[in-house]
Amino acid sequence: MLSRSNRTARLLIALAAAGTLVVGCTETDGSGAGAVTTTVAGAPTAVGSSTTTPESGSASTSAPTTGATGAGQGVDLTHLPVGDGRASTAPERGYVWSCQTRFNGGGASTKGPWFNGDGTWDATKKQTVDGEVDWPSSFKMSVSGDKRQFTGNDLPEHTTGVFPVSRDDDVYLYDRNPNSISAQVIGFQVPAEPQVASQPSCVGGEVGIMLSGAMLFDAFDAGGRDAVAWEAQDHCSGHPQERGAYHYHNISECVNGVHDVDGNGHSVLLGYAFDGFGIYGHHDVGGKVVTNADLDECHGHTGPVEWEGRIVEMYHYHATFEVPYTVGCVRGTPARVHT
Repeated sequence: MLSRSNRTARLLIALAAAGTLVVGCTETDGSGAGAVTTTVAGAPTAVGSSTTTPESGSASTSAPTTGATGAGQGVDLTHLPVGDGRASTAPERGYVWSCQTRFNGGGASTKGPWFNGDGTWDATKKQTVDGEVDWPSSFKMSVSGDKRQFTGNDLPEHTTGVFPVSRDDDVYLYDRNPNSISAQVIGFQVPAEPQVASQPSCVGGEVGIMLSGAMLFDAFDAGGRDAVAWEAQDHCSGHPQERGAYHYHNISECVNGVHDVDGNGHSVLLGYAFDGFGIYGHHDVGGKVVTNADLDECHGHTGPVEWEGRIVEMYHYHATFEVPYTVGCVRGTPARVHT
């Protein structure tokens, strides 16, 4: 079985062959696999320096604003299942089909007080990393021929928390993420009009990119635990790994349009998976909050979505409030040209 770093190296070779310019990295804080976005492009300047940080002792918490809607439709945000160990060796609904089955540990050192002790956790009590730091974000998406191309620096268009986590931060008791956020070089392409493949593929830690300009990782920390439940993220559900790559493990509340719906009541497009298919929010047609039971083994389904300014019937991924959160396996042809 390939290690995360070796799998990333193979992915990078393939992406380079497809015209991609990226350098891989690995995790030490438990933030998932090495991202395809790496190569420090010079230390970024936080516009506004470290900005404001809440006083020590005033715990920051984050509850998804969609929670009221979700709870009203059968999603109890105070008792979400902890998805530890939900890695599978084949496509399976509610799991991540990970290319890696052995995890080396890392990440949060202890459970936070938002764990209920019964195998569930309370998202309304989850504490977040202090601070609101501005970054010089750069992100561009374009279509050329049959390819959709992405370039950027992985710095989000929204603010982030202060990293490394300060000793004065309440979450330092649970997760002492020592990593700093730094600019990366993003450059890759996916099919502009993706097609469902004959067979799905496993995911290699990183699963896509959000329209905020930051990368999306799978649901796990480096120990194979539920990263959303365990790890200390900021108010936008993000944090950096060892090379400084800022990323999410679920849909961020700060991605533009996260609560918007189209004329059918369906969530709007929020990002792209590495097979080119869209990643949408928590709502299906009619405004129904999606659960794992509504989706296939890769965490998607076929239905009407807004795509390139028109409503089309196509495969797409959805966000849910439970593991795998966004992408459980790759349903189309992944952005890997060699295996």
